[in-house]
Amino acid sequence: MRRLSRNPASLLGAALVVVMILLALVGPPIWEQAATRIDPAQINKGASGGHLLGTDALGRDLLARTLVATRLTLGLAFLATVIGTVCGVVLGALPSLLPRKAGRVVVAAVDILIAFPALLLAMFTAVVTGLGAQGAVLGIGVALAPTFARLTHTLTASIAGADYIAAARMLQVPRRRILVRHILPNIAEPLILNAAQSMGSALLGLSAMSFLGMGVQAPSYDWGRLLNEAFGHVYVTPSAVVAPATAVALAGLGFMLLGDTFAKAAAGPGDPVGKRVAPETAPAQGTPVPDAVLEVRDLTVAFPGGVTPVRQLSLTVREGEIVGLVGESGSGKSMTAAAIGQIVPYPGLAGSARTRLCGTELDGLTDAERRKLLGSSLAMVFQDPTSSLNPALRVGSQLAEVATLHGGATRAEARARAVERLARVHIKHPAQVVRQYPHELSGGMRQRAVIAMGLMGTPRLIIADEPTTALDVTVQREVIKVLREVVDDTRAGALFISHDIAVVSELCDRIAVMYAGRIVEELAADTLHDARHPYTQALIGSLPDMDTDRSRPLTTIPGRQPSPGDVGEGCSFADRCALATARCRTSRPELVTTFNGHAVACWEAR
Repeated sequence: MRRLSRNPASLLGAALVVVMILLALVGPPIWEQAATRIDPAQINKGASGGHLLGTDALGRDLLARTLVATRLTLGLAFLATVIGTVCGVVLGALPSLLPRKAGRVVVAAVDILIAFPALLLAMFTAVVTGLGAQGAVLGIGVALAPTFARLTHTLTASIAGADYIAAARMLQVPRRRILVRHILPNIAEPLILNAAQSMGSALLGLSAMSFLGMGVQAPSYDWGRLLNEAFGHVYVTPSAVVAPATAVALAGLGFMLLGDTFAKAAAGPGDPVGKRVAPETAPAQGTPVPDAVLEVRDLTVAFPGGVTPVRQLSLTVREGEIVGLVGESGSGKSMTAAAIGQIVPYPGLAGSARTRLCGTELDGLTDAERRKLLGSSLAMVFQDPTSSLNPALRVGSQLAEVATLHGGATRAEARARAVERLARVHIKHPAQVVRQYPHELSGGMRQRAVIAMGLMGTPRLIIADEPTTALDVTVQREVIKVLREVVDDTRAGALFISHDIAVVSELCDRIAVMYAGRIVEELAADTLHDARHPYTQALIGSLPDMDTDRSRPLTTIPGRQPSPGDVGEGCSFADRCALATARCRTSRPELVTTFNGHAVACWEAR
């Protein structure tokens, strides 16, 4: 509204639209009689005192007919816009519902339709469906649909990678439900704004169709039909085209200006699960590790072009244990979590020699069985709580979805459970919070709400992917405390991912250090001071404490981590390691257990 009041063009557009709507409401009752009165003595007369803009071939007042025609013209334009919007949204949403190949066919069809001239497409549709108002409305609706389809597809793709969408996919929520509940509400605003602009285009298109004789037919009339009737004697009485032509121009301009204003205001001040791939090696399946809630062997994630962010990673998480996965950004930590939850983004491929969750081999399950196991036994807490929660839904509604979808709970039962779970993670006034939207909560409350969402079922494994990165120090401690309490109370296992080795050492029971897609060291958290891998030692050394000499520069690790597509045959850390030898650069060391479960992958540390 502020933008509307400050911009003269916006005010003009709003005024024109309001006037047109008022004319559509009051026009027929007031001027219907004058618009239909036939006067043989006034046939094709020019402007006069009795007829300000002249008369038509039957002596009817053209100004009155133009005012009366406002209702039909705007009504048909509105219907055409609705048809174009609905058809376009459905067409644009199909690629997210159909299998990938079928979705590509739909996208290609939309591209072809957009390349086809809109008016020609409308005329073709009108000829096929029959001339008249119905055919013209369908034609304009079909012509508008490709634009809405492209916009819907683009907007859908832009939020497809959001954490709350990934969480829904991890829960194996049906695609149709994800689209209707999570995607469409978050792209509704730009679609509505585009519809306001398209109303002007529909009005102009329908007027053009009627002017060409393919739209409204006599005795009905809209502005385009009035132009068609007046065109034959425009050179004799030019005033005959003034009223309908002015009405078309002003109405189209009004909707265009208003839609453009809304779009700029909304923009602000400037504003699939991957397939399986064979691992590099496939050792024997072996027997399950006792009391393990997660057991992964030789997990590999690859993307086209030789990009492999995770390489033969093996990891075990036991009941009541928190395992920390620590490393620099780009080391593959989050991709490991995505592979475990089976939400590796397309076109990524993930595979392992063994992936067991709660003692069950995932590869041996059907899609329905895997969906049920992951939805009930695995909870994921993502890094950014703002993107983890759907901004279009209330907090309680999002928490209740897990209980209703996988627990068979009623809405009342799910709501009561949501209140109880929010209270468990120390959120004050949980009954009030369930009625709020995510933006009404603080960052710490949102993160605890995400943890509560994971507890809506009975998870045996909790994966927390850098849940404290975006929070201040005091809130970080609160979230860490909540995670520790949850694990102690439920005896669930937890995989805590972070780049902060200090936070990991405080919270976790065991620590796995990851570098360039591989685990290079694994040890108990209370023995972190005995780390033997040069990279782990460098991470520890780069953390200042109260005893650090402030007169000396902070310890840093020279060089940079190799990208996932540039990892060589030798040790990935060799180029940054002061202890590296010729052997380190040509031969990769395996992760070998030395003593008390302490494992290290380094030639010089054995």
